[in-house]
Formats: sequence, structure tokens, C-alpha cells
Amino acid sequence: MSTPDPGRFASPALGTADGYAALSACEIAAAVNAGRLSAREVAAAALERIARDDVGLRAFTALWPQQAAEHAELIDRRIREEGARLPLAGVPLAVKGTEGLESLQTTRLMAAGCVPVGATSTPGRGTRWQTWGATARGVTLNPLGRQWSPGGSSAGSAVAVAAGMVPLATGSDGAGSVRIPAAWCGVIGLKPTNGLVPARDRAGLNIAGPLARHVQDAAAYLAALTGTAADGPPPSAPARPLRTAWSSTLGFAATDPAVAATARACLEALSRGKARAVEAVEVPVRLPDPARCWQTLRHGPDPAAADPAAAGASERAAAARTKAALGAALDGVFAEADLLATPTTPHAPHGHDGPGDSLSVALTWAFNISGHPAISLPAGRTPAGEPVGLQLVARHGREADLLAVAAAAEAVAQGEGL
Repeated sequence: MSTPDPGRFASPALGTADGYAALSACEIAAAVNAGRLSAREVAAAALERIARDDVGLRAFTALWPQQAAEHAELIDRRIREEGARLPLAGVPLAVKGTEGLESLQTTRLMAAGCVPVGATSTPGRGTRWQTWGATARGVTLNPLGRQWSPGGSSAGSAVAVAAGMVPLATGSDGAGSVRIPAAWCGVIGLKPTNGLVPARDRAGLNIAGPLARHVQDAAAYLAALTGTAADGPPPSAPARPLRTAWSSTLGFAATDPAVAATARACLEALSRGKARAVEAVEVPVRLPDPARCWQTLRHGPDPAAADPAAAGASERAAAARTKAALGAALDGVFAEADLLATPTTPHAPHGHDGPGDSLSVALTWAFNISGHPAISLPAGRTPAGEPVGLQLVARHGREADLLAVAAAAEAVAQGEGL
């Protein structure tokens, strides 16, 4: 990746690169729509920030300064000459490297006013584990601790958002690939309900979703992605506490006690004080282990079987039984609870040598099979300083419940919900 000269992208109206990074996507859009900022100078500020910080983090595999300037000029012209008001006007966007400018979510976000500035790292080929990022300059580093992997597969997207290089980045989640890097990089990652937008794989498991620092930005992204109205009020805490079931294991995962305790403490904070976003309910949560089912749905039957046809039929039937059992178990949970809460991952971020025997997706991939929407919120750190995510899962189509609790969590983090 060629690194632009930061001097080419000076942006006096935005002040320093740190001033740009302090703005949310919705604040940028409001300023661009009102003419207080231009999309072009915001894109320049983003590229300046990337040139400064990505040398040490390696979130990007390519930058698109010319395309960014051209699209930003188009946004400015539409606002200036046509009176257009775009929900994400001038918002710099990092694009997951496996998607590019032609993907469905990128084109929809560009139509809403986003300005793509570059492609972000993913694990690439040649590895069996997906919770890291690779670039020609080396591995992608976690801004919360460079000894840790940022997670994956939306690795660079999470890093770019967490480090303030962009306010929004695209991700896709087939087994936790938005939620896991969100948890390990301390940002918000949302997997929408399966089918809300077209899946990115034949199995229907891989769903597009945002990585963001602010709840309102994630909501605006989701509205642009799904084509729903974005002119309503920003997400706010629920009108009543949402009944929430807790499970650190889902009945099968080997979850680290320190990770579970950190996520549980975050959930408990949301049940106290002015926030009162959730109310704990005792609901048994015992899901079937989805590992074999997910593998069969995603990759098909084992081609090395002695009788592939017979093995294929048997494995598909077993996967169908597990999927049905998973759905029934979750129906039972959501008959008594509005939300299901877990740690996002069963363990803390691993190093750049891989996860070893740890299964990073153990608590996330069941919901790619069942189709339920799920969000990862920053939950704090373990006593050893490791970042942890709190995963919340809602009924199908109830992204609004997830965003409402996320808004309460954001208020608590800012000291407003205590």
C-alpha cells in the first residue's frame, strides 16, 4: 500500500487529525449537509489521519485518495446545487478488503453519502484461523494492545474505527467476523437479522454489518444498509428494562472465568441507576453445540468420506436436526426474555501466533445459523487488562432493542447513566 504524503491532505477547517477523529459519523453528516464542512475536506482529514497512524497499525491494504476526492466532490455538488440532504453525507468509510467498492453494502452506503477511503485487512488465504489480519506490511495490530490480534475476519475494519481513522467501516459476519473484532478492539459490531439484507454466501450465514464507535452511527449505517428511514430520533435507552437472560457458556462453550466476569459486570451495570436498560431473568440456556452444523452448512459434507454421497446425506440430515433444535431452544429462551446476553468470545484476545486450541467463535456462530440479530458492545477489561465484549442477542427483526441497550451502555460509559 502506498502511503500518501500527509501534507497533501491538510484540513484547516477541521483543525488537527485528532479533531477529525473526535467527530462521530452523524456529526460529520450534519456539518456537511449544513455546509459547515465539505465532504472533500473531511475525506482529506481521514487520509491524513490514516497516513499518520496506519504505519503502526496496518489496518489498510489499499488507499483510494483519487476516488475519495472524486466521490466527495460529487457529494458536495449534490448538496450545494441540488439541495440534497444525505444521512451519511461526507462520512469517511473503510471497506472490508473482501468486499470492495461494488459490494451491496458499499454501494448503499455510498448512496447515503459515505466516502470510501480504502480497503481494510482480512486474514487472507493460507490460514485455518480467521481471527487476525494480514497485509503486505505485516500483521494488523490491535490499538488496545499491539501484542494482541484485533480479531477477524473484519480485522482492519475494527482497527480503523477503534483508532479513529474512520468513524464507520464495513464488516461481514458469517460466524462472528464483525462481533469478535468489535469485542477485541473495543467498538460496536452489529450482525443484523439474517435475510434483512442479502447474504454474502450460499448458506445464508454471512451477513453485512457495521463497525462503529457510536451507537447513533451504527443505527444510521443500518438504516442506509436496509433502506429504512433514518430521520427519526437517535437510539435511546429502552422505555422499560428489557428482560435479559444471561449465559456465559450457552451450555457448551469453555469460557474463561475472567472474561465471563467482565461481561457479566457490564450487564449488571446496565440494570442499575438511571440506565435500568435491562432486568435479569433466570432462564435456562442450553443450546446444542453448533460446530458441526455450521461446518456442514458452510462447507458441505466431508469430501474425504469413504462414501461421499451417503456421508453427505447423513451430515445434511444431522445439520438440519441441530438447526431445528437450536431454533427450538432459542424460542424457549425468547418466550421468557427479550434479550440473551453472553460474552462475545469465550476467551481474551490471543496473540499473533494464533488462538491455539481456543475456539473464538464458540459463542457467536450459533446466531448465524439461527438468524437472530446480535451486537457486541465494549464491556471493559479483565484484571489482566484484556478487552472483553458483551454480546446481546434479540428476537428476529428486533435490532431496535439491541441499539436501545447499546445507547444505554454508551450513556453509562460516559457517566450519564449512573
